[in-house]
Amino acid sequence: MTKMDKPISEGQQKILDDLTRAVVQFKEKDCRHAAQALLDNGMDPLAGLTLGLVPGMKKAGILFDTNVYFVPEVMLCTDAFYAALKILQPHLPKTDDPGRLTVVIGTILGDVHDIGKNLVKIMFEVQGWDVHDLGRDVPFERFLQKHEEIQSDFIAISAMMTTTMMGMKKVIAMAKEHDPHCLIMLGGASVTREIADLFGADGYAASSMDAVDEALKMIAHHNAFQQKNT
Repeated sequence: MTKMDKPISEGQQKILDDLTRAVVQFKEKDCRHAAQALLDNGMDPLAGLTLGLVPGMKKAGILFDTNVYFVPEVMLCTDAFYAALKILQPHLPKTDDPGRLTVVIGTILGDVHDIGKNLVKIMFEVQGWDVHDLGRDVPFERFLQKHEEIQSDFIAISAMMTTTMMGMKKVIAMAKEHDPHCLIMLGGASVTREIADLFGADGYAASSMDAVDEALKMIAHHNAFQQKNT
């Protein structure tokens, strides 16, 4: 999570709250106005993303999970999110350019929850990654097919429910049998680092905020291991 150089003032917190509220209430115009106000006030655009927009989408996810919101409402929340992100994105800081890295991402077969996955996707996109989103309820073999098709740097798989989580283990087994060097990172509410290790994953992201850093660490570790053993 980002930290601002100075403590957040009451006025700045209001702007962040306005961003969150506008996403939850799917008000695109309000989202754009709040995003522009954030820039006009000299605030960190990354704070706008991580402390304003992302909490809004997380709240939308809770409303969806509790049957207050349904798919149309969540889609409208996403539209509002992107309306603000379009304004903030040109001002977001980039990490040291590791080259045009590519990721295949999707939610495992049987699981229709994709808000967390979408947030991870956004974090990769704002850092300039080439993201191939397979969506939700993705068949096991589709992950590997897409990975082979585009020669991605790794596969990211999400699962919200424990009932679908075991599918991750099957995807990992399939991928490693076909390509031992295929890297796979897991995430989602039902997954822990211990579970990711048990399933044989190469990486684990506890949240969307951690995903990019964890992916870079995973790739760097793999590359170092390969060099050491060649």
